[in-house]
Amino acid sequence: MTDLSIIFPCFNEEKNLDILIKKITSVKKKYKIKIEFILVNNGSIDNTAQILKKLNHKNLFKIINIKKNRGYGGGILKGLFFSRGKIVSWTHSDLQCDPHDIIKAFIKYKKEIHNSKVIIKGKRINRRFVDGVFSICMALFTSIVFRIKFDDINAQPKIFHRKFLKYLKKAPKDFSLDLFFLFVAKRNLYKILEYPVYYKKRIRGEAKGGDSLLGKLMLSIRTFKFIISLKAKLYGNYNT
Repeated sequence: MTDLSIIFPCFNEEKNLDILIKKITSVKKKYKIKIEFILVNNGSIDNTAQILKKLNHKNLFKIINIKKNRGYGGGILKGLFFSRGKIVSWTHSDLQCDPHDIIKAFIKYKKEIHNSKVIIKGKRINRRFVDGVFSICMALFTSIVFRIKFDDINAQPKIFHRKFLKYLKKAPKDFSLDLFFLFVAKRNLYKILEYPVYYKKRIRGEAKGGDSLLGKLMLSIRTFKFIISLKAKLYGNYNT
């Protein structure tokens, strides 16, 4: 069985793919771990699909092509339920989180993750001041609403045993996926361990989650709406 599956959602990432594939190749050569790399082309309207096909001549990774964009969460979920690894994870394809960090975290906490009730998440360091303040405020608001402590909600990677997938069948398909994921984990008494990852600024392409001030404002509004909605369904089916 595959040891680890890593999902990379891709939406209009033509400018980043060559660097990403080089990183994946490097990981493959360095670590003696059975790793399944899954790149999800989530309805891209640039040359992402063509470039993925061209760069995969050695079948280094698996490609999922989604004709129409399903949202940030929708692309990730498609990859997760397609995966075959005993341990599964996801991170962004813009290389703000180095794929090597995923493997380092996996190796460090391998024994604990295999207990299936442990989740590993990134803890971003070296971030811009504005980004850090935004994350702190969102985590604080969420913590107050749910009376559960949250920290750096959108940090990548997320690494967990595939048994956890049963909780994601009704997960949101937008940028609220990270929050939903952590909420369900905490609600079901999962142990969450944080691994420090060096947060890098996107070099190429455009951020999809709100890199600009306006983008962060729009993301905040969407997330806050989801927080309130999720709170209303606290005793619903989200923890079953």
